[in-house]
Amino acid sequence: MKKNKDLFGEDMSSSTVDEFASLLAAHDSSTQKKMKVGDKILGEILSLGKEECFVSTGTTVDGLLLTSELKDAEGQLTHKVGDKVELYISQIKGDEIRLSKKSTQADAESLEDAFDCMIPVEGKVTEVCNGGFRVSIMGKTAFCPISQMDSKHITQAADYVGKKLEFMITQFEKKGRNIVVSRRKVLDQQKEESSAAFAEDHKSGEVIQGIVTRVEKFGAFVEVAPGLEGLVHISELSWSRVNDPNEVIKVGDSLPVKILKIENPEGPLKISLSAKQATEAPWATANQQLKVGDVLEGTVTQCLKFGAFVQVLPGIEGLIPLSEMSYTKRVLRSDELIKPGERVRVLLKEIHPEDRKLLLSLKDASGDPWTLVLQKYPVGRILSGVIEKKESFGLLISLEPGVVALLPKSSYKELTENPFEHAKVGETVSVQVAEILFEDRKMRLAPPKDGDDGSWQEFAGGSTGSAAGFGATGSSSMGGTNKSFGNSLADQLKSFQVKK
Repeated sequence: MKKNKDLFGEDMSSSTVDEFASLLAAHDSSTQKKMKVGDKILGEILSLGKEECFVSTGTTVDGLLLTSELKDAEGQLTHKVGDKVELYISQIKGDEIRLSKKSTQADAESLEDAFDCMIPVEGKVTEVCNGGFRVSIMGKTAFCPISQMDSKHITQAADYVGKKLEFMITQFEKKGRNIVVSRRKVLDQQKEESSAAFAEDHKSGEVIQGIVTRVEKFGAFVEVAPGLEGLVHISELSWSRVNDPNEVIKVGDSLPVKILKIENPEGPLKISLSAKQATEAPWATANQQLKVGDVLEGTVTQCLKFGAFVQVLPGIEGLIPLSEMSYTKRVLRSDELIKPGERVRVLLKEIHPEDRKLLLSLKDASGDPWTLVLQKYPVGRILSGVIEKKESFGLLISLEPGVVALLPKSSYKELTENPFEHAKVGETVSVQVAEILFEDRKMRLAPPKDGDDGSWQEFAGGSTGSAAGFGATGSSSMGGTNKSFGNSLADQLKSFQVKK
């Protein structure tokens, strides 16, 4: 069995190895320990100077303590190097930690001590006054200018009344006759501390949790550490198209965000965040959620010259070209049929996940009327239609929405009784199906033939003698001239039947 060696090459037992590992882990945890203003520590005095002394804090960074705090009323030192003392962290600036024997909390010995040592104290905002707020601090009334109450512009001063907040005393007269405080200085200090720690502990690409603090037209500000905010641009709020950030988030929301960029780590941090990239991209699973032939319900997001975009899933949009808008009318602009924000049913015709593109059809989602044309309009059937348009070559007649057929002018121009020549658009006429070209989606119509029972053909053909009888009747009553007139009429009727 292989044994572990120490620095001097001596064998180490397993217990020694375990003890060493635990000490190393303890050391690592102590060096990584996070400290904040107000923490109480037991520090060891490392060195004593005339003005300041160094004290261990239990981390890799030692603290600075004013030597005067280690002297008695006569000015004599009461401690020596190696002594351990209870101290409070009063200030953190970058890698510098300031210590004090006085508590940073509301139990400070006096407001004057807090003012001298720049220690934050807790106060309660009691009312709004001219130019700012009145704040009750340890039994005293202080004044906080409105510009010093927050780090952002205040629009509703009354919102702060009744709140307990931390303040820094910026002006203090003897016996507390005039006290001026600032919360903004506390926030700036917290932001500076948070910025240094954040830049050290976080990198671009990490996903963290934040709280929405402000919502603007261009995006939202998210607090990622005490006093430290980052911006989520409107384009990074959601995989779906967002016109107004208030539609998707509100102040106070807890939001997972991905760090896109951390700029200026040596000064005020500028942090760019993304809410949508903290979640899975919708196109990554598009093939599992969608398939060609699906009829989907979506929201119209844009209407353009060449078509309209419809969101069928969060973050997934498809295009309806103008040619896929309608079977029943010619569409020149997509907003003739649909408007942004409208819910519509569409048929998925093509999907291209690699290009993030979908081809959609509005007209096919409700069915193609031509699919039943052969069953509904067999050749020879007489039916009614509405004149949709008059052209030089004939009439375009609508049989139903989406089914338009042609009645050629050549089929009715020589009719003796012609109901089509002077017919108007919108008028209903009777026609007969003459021919269907199903693959080309075309249908030809003709004027309806009189007498579907065949009596007209029988009369015109004269095989039964009806046309001749009509001539004979004229002969017997009116003489030879009338007989020839009757024969001429029969010939005209036969000629008319042939032309038809």
